Amino acid sequence: MKITMLDYKTLGDDVDLSPLKNLNYDFKIYDLTSKEQVIERSQSSEVIIINKILITEDILKQCKNLKLICLTATGTNNVDLAAAKKYGVAVCNVAGYSTDSVTQHTFALLFYVLEHLKYYDEYVINGGYTGSSTFTHLSKPFWELNNKTFGIIGLGQIGKKVAAVAKAFGCNIIYHSTSGKNSNNEYKHVSLEELLKTSDIVSIHAPLNKNTENLMDYEKLSLMKKSAIILNTGRGGIINEADLCKIIDEDKIFGAGIDVISKEPIDPKSPYLTVKNRDKLIITPHIAWATIEARNRVISEVAENIRAFKNGEYRNRVD
Repeated sequence: MKITMLDYKTLGDDVDLSPLKNLNYDFKIYDLTSKEQVIERSQSSEVIIINKILITEDILKQCKNLKLICLTATGTNNVDLAAAKKYGVAVCNVAGYSTDSVTQHTFALLFYVLEHLKYYDEYVINGGYTGSSTFTHLSKPFWELNNKTFGIIGLGQIGKKVAAVAKAFGCNIIYHSTSGKNSNNEYKHVSLEELLKTSDIVSIHAPLNKNTENLMDYEKLSLMKKSAIILNTGRGGIINEADLCKIIDEDKIFGAGIDVISKEPIDPKSPYLTVKNRDKLIITPHIAWATIEARNRVISEVAENIRAFKNGEYRNRVD
């Protein structure tokens, strides 16, 4: 069986590929593959492994040997699932691999914004602390999480883990399900409007779909408390980026922590890059999912998906 990995570089040079290599199949690896190269590199393969590469009906139509697409991610929006079904190509993803990683990064973003860590680090490094008349410096106040309301948009696996950690900090947890499918007896379900009006932290963990695209526009963001922080480790298109930047520059919220952008890599003309109140915003380059443990779990799970496929089973099939 011939297996081709088309965008290895998106997982990092340090990821352990031995679970795939140990399958003892014909395994070809490409660091990156342009859209013009996808057909040529996939035509003779039974299995392709991809992360963000777009697989269209035209590609599927020309790859007659292809039987399985393995995603090194949970999201499937880069694959035409209807066309895959039409041409008899199974699609398998990897779910749950990044729960701990995304949860950890969510709180990293939160504390960076909440405690003004960039400002205080620069205050020390630039010599402000050496000339201080007191043992401390309190020009940028911050508050405790204990007894604050932590609102979660999207209470899936990651949302639940974030809720558990927030609860450990003493937060009161509320949530809103964008699909209406997630219910949880432990936490209170509220409307999106109530969540935004009452939360001290708003954390987004929903998928991008017709229900969530541009969900957080200027009108919705304006409902938030002036002292509130919004975090997005879900998908970039959920927040209207120009509207969030306007809210930040109008000083209507405490700040924002963003890991996902509507266009990745970020567009040089993105409003995020011209925010005036830059100290209220931290942006990371879609790394919440990417602890070394999470990336290695992805490879192990893909190997298990391929092994199951070879045995006539479809593990984690999404089509």
